[in-house]
Amino acid sequence: MAKAKKSAPSRIAENRRARHDYHLEERFEAGLVLEGWEVKSLRAGKAQLVDSYVLLKDGEAWLLGMNITPLSSASTHVIADPQRTRKLLLHEKEIARLFTATQQKGYTCIATAVYWKGNRIKCEIALAKGKKEHDKRATERERDWKREQRRYLKHSA
Repeated sequence: MAKAKKSAPSRIAENRRARHDYHLEERFEAGLVLEGWEVKSLRAGKAQLVDSYVLLKDGEAWLLGMNITPLSSASTHVIADPQRTRKLLLHEKEIARLFTATQQKGYTCIATAVYWKGNRIKCEIALAKGKKEHDKRATERERDWKREQRRYLKHSA
């Protein structure tokens, strides 16, 4: 029997603002509990993670604030809620690690990306610590300097 070839994960949505606003420390991969219309919308790339975060309650993880825009053709028979709270599938040890970390000062848990892994949809979540304003400026300066370096190397070669 031939084994199915696994393709590289392809991104559906990414929370770029998270890298700007937070120091991302530890990352986890979680499964998502979705409805049929949501999967169809994700195939079409109709997802936004901008203000999404993870809520840990009663030993379970929930994704809040993720917006999946319903397709007009796919969700005709269902009352679609684009901002629905979605359950994240994680191991107990991972949930315990996230729970203890978020109880510490300054840590929060945010969604950084949603992507395909084989035929499953996964959500990358990260433990994050908020950046101060001067940290954001330093990150921006560093990014600009790296861009200038690439420009200089390109012209000198």
